[in-house]
Amino acid sequence: MEANVGDKLLVHGRTVGQHDRTAEVLQVLGENGNPPYRVKFDDDGHEALMAPGPDTVVRHHDKM
Repeated sequence: MEANVGDKLLVHGRTVGQHDRTAEVLQVLGENGNPPYRVKFDDDGHEALMAPGPDTVVRHHDKM
C-alpha cells in the first residue's frame, strides 16, 4: 500500500453494523509512501497512527 499526504484512506467496517470510515493522510512515516501513516478521521476529527490492513483502500488525492 502506498499513500501520500492528502490521500484518503477508506477503512471498511469489519463486522455487521460497523460503518466504513474515511481518514485523511496527514503524514507518511514509512519509506516511499508506505505505512505507518498519521491520519485524521473525517467523522470525528480523531488523529491516529495507522498501519492499514487489507480492509483499507487508498483514494489518491488529485493534484491540480
